[in-house]
Amino acid sequence: MSGVEVITFGCRLNTYESEVMRSEAEKAGLNNAVLVNTCAVTSEAVRQARQAIRRARRDNPHARIIVTGCAAQTEKHAFAEMAEVDAVLGNEEKLKSASYRSLPDFGVAAEEKLRVNDIMSVTETAPQMVKLIDGHVRAFIQVQNGCDHRCTFCIIPYGRGNSRSVPMGAVVDQARRLAESGYREIVLTGVDATSYGADLPGHPTLGLLAKALLKQVPEIQRLRLSSIDSIEADRHLWGLIAEEPRFMPHLHLSLQHGDDLILKRMKRRHGRTDAIAFCRKVRHLRPDVSFGADMIAGFPTETEEMFANAASLAEECGIAHLHVFPYSPRPGTPAARMPQVDRALVKDRASRLRRIGQRLHLDHLERMAGSQQTILVENNGLAHTENFTLVDATGLNPRDLVPVVITGHNGKHLTMRAEPASLRN
Repeated sequence: MSGVEVITFGCRLNTYESEVMRSEAEKAGLNNAVLVNTCAVTSEAVRQARQAIRRARRDNPHARIIVTGCAAQTEKHAFAEMAEVDAVLGNEEKLKSASYRSLPDFGVAAEEKLRVNDIMSVTETAPQMVKLIDGHVRAFIQVQNGCDHRCTFCIIPYGRGNSRSVPMGAVVDQARRLAESGYREIVLTGVDATSYGADLPGHPTLGLLAKALLKQVPEIQRLRLSSIDSIEADRHLWGLIAEEPRFMPHLHLSLQHGDDLILKRMKRRHGRTDAIAFCRKVRHLRPDVSFGADMIAGFPTETEEMFANAASLAEECGIAHLHVFPYSPRPGTPAARMPQVDRALVKDRASRLRRIGQRLHLDHLERMAGSQQTILVENNGLAHTENFTLVDATGLNPRDLVPVVITGHNGKHLTMRAEPASLRN
């Protein structure tokens, strides 16, 4: 092979950072290399990363294989000991061209492969200017990194460090460049995006940042948030939901569960009634909204009654895009030391919760039949409505914004009929 290949796991922030990595590695003159940007959210994500590393070595026997990302930060020695790996970079190091200029030689001992610092010592997040994101028609902007909360199941703060925000001016500059380069939609992303600004002068909020972007960059046609913690929604965010048509009516919520005792044991900051009240208020202000959510099945000590509360919360909130994770104990987290649910039962509950999610998604597709939507066409023959529902857009041009009538669905995606007049340029 030649050039730099990047293999990405995990969240949208990782997708964004992979483009930064590619740019910095190429700037450093790196060639014939595979960069693996890992995720540490679940043990399955780590297993998949290790599998991909072995496959990359088989496919590229003479390439340098460099492993980074959250799993590399939290399990650096395990990756360094893999014979297939030539170097391990931390989450801070992966974004700097100097890291790729000072890689160790081939065949060194495991300890010599490591370029991983103490992520908790990092206090700032520098703005990363990405001109394009390979394969995407939506642009991502990192506005925040790290997390100050310590949910008992989560290893991510130890992979990302404490919360730190990108200054508003830098975010505005990046958004302007991306909008001027042709991106119709911009997505603000971070590890704990709704904590944005607490470490900046004046303590701006995520809602204020989004409001400033839409005011100062009128070229932005659609602005979306990657995910939010509903308990941190501020008045500016509520104002955007109620009044700003360019702010997209889709919110992905970090719910995690629907039982108050489990939420307390998770060390979450919201309760069941908080989640339901938030969804009702948003739906009242923006009836066309759709919700996504992350939920964990089989958390330690979860009884059948507690699981039923999680399932019913998904129903009460009307979660159209439900992401279900079977609980995965992460070494070093408090939840890993709690009484565990039998693994077969964890998988069974996750399967049952996914079936509920599939039914809720079908209900959502049914409700959208006959509606008029404006879709953003992707590169794969699909498109997204404003509320982030996938549409079969075969035959339409990528990056176009097209007004359509939703004619029905095929069980997975909406089907549509394009209007005679379009917003395409």
